[in-house]
Amino acid sequence: MKHDYSSRSKAREIAVSTLYSLDFNGELDSYNDYSTFPGMTEEEMMRLEEVEKSYARLLVRGTLENRKEIDSIISSYSINRPLEKISIVDRNILRISFFQLLYQKEIPSAVVIDQGVKLSQVLSNDVSYKFINGILDKFVKDRKDDSAQE
Repeated sequence: MKHDYSSRSKAREIAVSTLYSLDFNGELDSYNDYSTFPGMTEEEMMRLEEVEKSYARLLVRGTLENRKEIDSIISSYSINRPLEKISIVDRNILRISFFQLLYQKEIPSAVVIDQGVKLSQVLSNDVSYKFINGILDKFVKDRKDDSAQE
Protein backbone atom coordinates (compact mmCIF):
# COMPACT_ATOMS: atom_id res chain seq x y z
CA MET A 1 0.00 0.00 0.00
CA LYS A 2 2.93 2.33 0.69
CA HIS A 3 3.90 1.95 -2.95
CA ASP A 4 0.55 3.33 -4.13
CA TYR A 5 0.90 6.38 -1.86
CA SER A 6 4.31 7.31 -3.23
CA SER A 7 3.16 6.72 -6.82
CA ARG A 8 0.21 9.04 -6.29
CA SER A 9 2.44 11.66 -4.68
CA LYS A 10 4.83 11.48 -7.65
CA ALA A 11 1.86 11.67 -10.06
CA ARG A 12 0.59 14.81 -8.29
CA GLU A 13 4.00 16.44 -8.71
CA ILE A 14 4.03 15.55 -12.41
CA ALA A 15 0.50 16.94 -12.82
CA VAL A 16 1.40 20.22 -11.09
CA SER A 17 4.55 20.54 -13.24
CA THR A 18 2.53 19.86 -16.39
CA LEU A 19 -0.15 22.40 -15.51
CA TYR A 20 2.55 24.88 -14.49
CA SER A 21 4.21 24.54 -17.88
CA LEU A 22 0.90 24.89 -19.76
CA ASP A 23 -0.19 27.85 -17.62
CA PHE A 24 3.19 29.59 -17.97
CA ASN A 25 3.07 29.20 -21.76
CA GLY A 26 -0.62 30.17 -22.07
CA GLU A 27 -1.57 26.71 -23.36
CA LEU A 28 -4.13 25.57 -20.78
CA ASP A 29 -6.99 25.90 -23.27
CA SER A 30 -5.22 24.29 -26.22
CA TYR A 31 -3.54 21.27 -24.58
CA ASN A 32 -5.01 17.93 -25.60
CA ASP A 33 -2.07 15.55 -25.98
CA TYR A 34 -2.34 13.61 -22.75
CA SER A 35 0.41 11.20 -23.81
CA THR A 36 3.10 13.74 -22.94
CA PHE A 37 3.90 15.95 -19.98
CA PRO A 38 5.21 19.36 -21.09
CA GLY A 39 8.32 20.25 -19.18
CA MET A 40 9.51 16.62 -18.99
CA THR A 41 12.10 15.13 -21.28
CA GLU A 42 11.45 11.85 -23.05
CA GLU A 43 14.10 10.27 -20.82
CA GLU A 44 12.30 11.47 -17.66
CA MET A 45 9.02 10.10 -19.05
CA MET A 46 10.64 6.72 -19.70
CA ARG A 47 11.68 6.45 -16.04
CA LEU A 48 8.13 6.90 -14.79
CA GLU A 49 6.04 3.93 -13.76
CA GLU A 50 2.84 3.38 -15.72
CA VAL A 51 0.74 3.95 -12.59
CA GLU A 52 2.37 7.37 -12.11
CA LYS A 53 1.77 8.39 -15.73
CA SER A 54 -1.77 7.15 -15.66
CA TYR A 55 -2.75 8.99 -12.46
CA ALA A 56 -0.94 12.17 -13.55
CA ARG A 57 -2.89 12.08 -16.84
CA LEU A 58 -6.15 11.65 -14.94
CA LEU A 59 -5.34 14.66 -12.74
CA VAL A 60 -4.29 16.87 -15.66
CA ARG A 61 -7.26 15.94 -17.85
CA GLY A 62 -9.79 16.21 -15.02
CA THR A 63 -8.40 19.55 -13.87
CA LEU A 64 -8.38 21.01 -17.39
CA GLU A 65 -11.86 19.71 -18.24
CA ASN A 66 -13.29 21.27 -15.06
CA ARG A 67 -11.03 24.33 -14.93
CA LYS A 68 -13.76 26.97 -15.26
CA GLU A 69 -15.66 25.59 -12.27
CA ILE A 70 -12.45 25.03 -10.28
CA ASP A 71 -11.10 28.52 -11.02
CA SER A 72 -14.44 30.02 -10.02
CA ILE A 73 -14.28 28.24 -6.65
CA ILE A 74 -10.65 29.25 -6.08
CA SER A 75 -11.58 32.86 -6.89
CA SER A 76 -14.46 32.81 -4.43
CA TYR A 77 -12.17 31.55 -1.62
CA SER A 78 -9.10 33.64 -2.44
CA ILE A 79 -10.73 36.90 -1.43
CA ASN A 80 -7.58 39.02 -1.07
CA ARG A 81 -5.69 37.59 -4.04
CA PRO A 82 -7.29 37.37 -7.51
CA LEU A 83 -6.64 34.12 -9.38
CA GLU A 84 -4.18 35.74 -11.81
CA LYS A 85 -2.16 37.12 -8.87
CA ILE A 86 -1.73 33.70 -7.23
CA SER A 87 1.67 32.30 -8.21
CA ILE A 88 1.51 29.83 -11.11
CA VAL A 89 2.70 26.96 -8.90
CA ASP A 90 0.19 27.67 -6.13
CA ARG A 91 -2.65 28.23 -8.58
CA ASN A 92 -2.07 24.80 -10.12
CA ILE A 93 -1.63 23.04 -6.78
CA LEU A 94 -5.02 24.51 -5.84
CA ARG A 95 -6.54 23.43 -9.15
CA ILE A 96 -5.46 19.82 -8.73
CA SER A 97 -6.53 19.81 -5.08
CA PHE A 98 -9.98 21.16 -5.95
CA PHE A 99 -10.32 18.62 -8.76
CA GLN A 100 -9.67 15.88 -6.23
CA LEU A 101 -12.03 17.35 -3.62
CA LEU A 102 -14.84 17.75 -6.17
CA TYR A 103 -14.43 14.67 -8.36
CA GLN A 104 -12.41 12.07 -6.47
CA LYS A 105 -14.63 11.65 -3.47
CA GLU A 106 -12.94 8.35 -2.57
CA ILE A 107 -9.89 10.33 -1.44
CA PRO A 108 -10.46 11.75 2.06
CA SER A 109 -10.40 15.55 2.07
CA ALA A 110 -7.74 15.51 4.82
CA VAL A 111 -5.44 13.58 2.45
CA VAL A 112 -6.09 16.04 -0.40
CA ILE A 113 -5.30 19.01 1.87
CA ASP A 114 -2.19 17.29 3.25
CA GLN A 115 -0.93 16.52 -0.26
CA GLY A 116 -1.62 20.09 -1.43
CA VAL A 117 0.35 21.45 1.51
CA LYS A 118 3.22 19.01 0.87
CA LEU A 119 3.34 19.92 -2.81
CA SER A 120 3.46 23.57 -1.85
CA GLN A 121 6.29 22.97 0.61
CA VAL A 122 8.29 21.14 -2.07
CA LEU A 123 7.49 23.25 -5.14
CA SER A 124 6.65 26.73 -3.86
CA ASN A 125 7.91 29.29 -1.35
CA ASP A 126 8.04 29.11 2.45
CA VAL A 127 4.67 30.70 3.19
CA SER A 128 2.52 29.42 0.33
CA TYR A 129 1.53 26.26 2.16
CA LYS A 130 -0.39 28.36 4.72
CA PHE A 131 -2.34 30.06 1.92
CA ILE A 132 -3.12 26.73 0.23
CA ASN A 133 -4.03 25.05 3.51
CA GLY A 134 -6.32 27.96 4.44
CA ILE A 135 -8.25 27.93 1.17
CA LEU A 136 -8.67 24.15 0.99
CA ASP A 137 -9.56 23.86 4.68
CA LYS A 138 -12.19 26.62 4.46
CA PHE A 139 -13.77 24.99 1.39
CA VAL A 140 -13.95 21.58 3.10
CA LYS A 141 -15.44 23.10 6.27
CA ASP A 142 -18.01 25.07 4.27
CA ARG A 143 -18.98 21.94 2.34
CA LYS A 144 -19.40 19.98 5.58
CA ASP A 145 -21.55 22.79 7.02
CA ASP A 146 -23.71 22.77 3.87
CA SER A 147 -24.25 19.02 3.95
CA ALA A 148 -25.02 19.12 7.69
CA GLN A 149 -27.82 21.63 7.01
CA GLU A 150 -29.46 19.53 4.29
